[in-house]
Formats: sequence, structure tokens, C-alpha cells
Amino acid sequence: MDEIAVLIPCYNEAKTIEKVVLDFKRALPGAVIYVYNNNSSDDTAAIAERAGARVVNEYRQGKGNVIRRMFRDIDAKCYVMADGDDTYPAEAAPKMVRKILDRNVDMVIGDRLSSTYFEENKRPFHNFGNSLVRASINVLFGTDVKDIMTGYRAFSYRFVKTFPVLSKGFEIETEMTIHACDKNMFMENVVIEYRDRPEGSFSKLNTYSDGARVLRTIGGLFRNYKPMAFFGIVSAILFIVGSAFMVPVLIDYVNTGLVDRFPTLIVCGFVILAAIISLFSGIILQTIAYRNRQDFEMELIKAEERYKLTSK
Repeated sequence: MDEIAVLIPCYNEAKTIEKVVLDFKRALPGAVIYVYNNNSSDDTAAIAERAGARVVNEYRQGKGNVIRRMFRDIDAKCYVMADGDDTYPAEAAPKMVRKILDRNVDMVIGDRLSSTYFEENKRPFHNFGNSLVRASINVLFGTDVKDIMTGYRAFSYRFVKTFPVLSKGFEIETEMTIHACDKNMFMENVVIEYRDRPEGSFSKLNTYSDGARVLRTIGGLFRNYKPMAFFGIVSAILFIVGSAFMVPVLIDYVNTGLVDRFPTLIVCGFVILAAIISLFSGIILQTIAYRNRQDFEMELIKAEERYKLTSK
């Protein structure tokens, strides 16, 4: 088992990967640097290997697929994850590592948004998207996470070996954050000085398609992790709509003793019935979600036992 493993997922980062590897070797002497090459068409893999990194190829495209492979392959007491584009300072890594090893934190978030991100990032829609995602998750899940989509994080062995990676692409950071919030994992922030990509290096994140995918992920995870809230909102909307259209029909019936709009009455009845079904679905699924949290606590205990055995 490695003491510290630095995980760097890469796709066409030949311009910056050497500096990133060397920076982390200086910041964390003795750490093992892993570069997972995700079908790069340039010299990323060769450059990383010359710089002293262990290079592994992951042929399924997408950052989520790469991180799934990393988490399965590597055993370490502390994991540091960073991008290969030289936007995150390696100098912040020792502080993040100390939180994992000394304070038993499960996930340390490298917080860009509280420092230089909005000044350094020249893509206004990325800035707006980060703010929107942060606000959405903090409202929906009742949290106060400062940076949801940062790619600079540190993890404990417990987190890595119990986190079910379902995402395939850039929505993986959102999934990590929501999972940690829902499972009451110990999280802390470290404010970092973000810097924009150097000239000639290009982002692989598509503002619109990847942004839409992240928002869909938030909606799906909100439904799965907070089913009572999700289906309760759906139930309330259906009940209000059904009642609003049914009230005039009932008023006419009270005044005349006749129902002139049978189709409206029938549709409203089905809408209100759907509201009731949605409410009870939320209650049932909330019970299942609670049981899943109980099962997850048992998985944490098993992961802790494996950690003690493998770290001897």
C-alpha cells in the first residue's frame, strides 16, 4: 500500500503534464505519481513517464471511467487527485494530505471559488455554471460546500473504497460531493490559488453539453438520495394543479347540482390520484434510502478493517 498516491487523469495534456508531475514530486517527496492516459493522441503518456510518473492506459473515454479504474487499482493511505492541465497548485497538496492522515478527514476539497477562480478563468459560462451548480446542491441537499466541481481533491482509503462511481464523464466531481454529503462523510475545504490554463492548452469540458449532463446528474442524484423531498415536490405540484382545475367544477356543482365538465373532473381526479401515488412512492423510497445508509455504514466498517490489514 502506498503512503500517498497522486492520481492524475489525462487526455491530451502534453504541454503541461511534465510540469504537473515534477511539481507534485517536489511538493510530496516519496508520493507515487500515477498518470492515467485516456486515449491521448499526443505525447502525454511518454512525457509523463520520462518525468517519473507511473503511466496506465484507460481506453474507455471519460473522466468518470478513468477515476473508476484508479480507485479500483490503487491502494493508498491518502489519495490526491488533480488534473494534468497545471491549473492547480501542487504546493497545497501537503496541507490536504495532513488533513487526511492527521485529522481522519474523508474528502478534502480544493476550493477554487473562494480565491482566484473568477479572475483567472476566462470562460464566463464556466463561471456561471460553477456558481449555479454550487447553489443548486447547497439548496437541495442543505449543505455549505464551497466548490462542487473542483478537480483538486484528497481522499481517505475509506472514501475511495466505498464510493460507487457511476458517472462516465465530468459530472464525476458532482457525484463525489453529493455522495459525501448524503453519507455524512467528513469533508473539509482548503482554499487554493487557481490559475488558468497556459497558452496552447485547451479545456476538454464542453460548457453546454457537459453542463447539461451535470445538471441532469444533480436531478437524478436528488431523486435517488432525497426521494421524499423529490416526490413530495412532484406530489405537491400535481395536487395544486389538479385542485386548481377541480375547484370551478365543484363550485358549479354546488350552485346548480350539475357537472357540466366531466372531462375536466375526470382528468383532475387522475392528477390528484397521481399526486397521492407520488407521495406514497416518496415515503417508501425514503425508507429504502435510509436502509441503504445503514448498509453503507457497515461497508465503512469493513473498509476500515481492510485498511488496517493492508497497511500493516
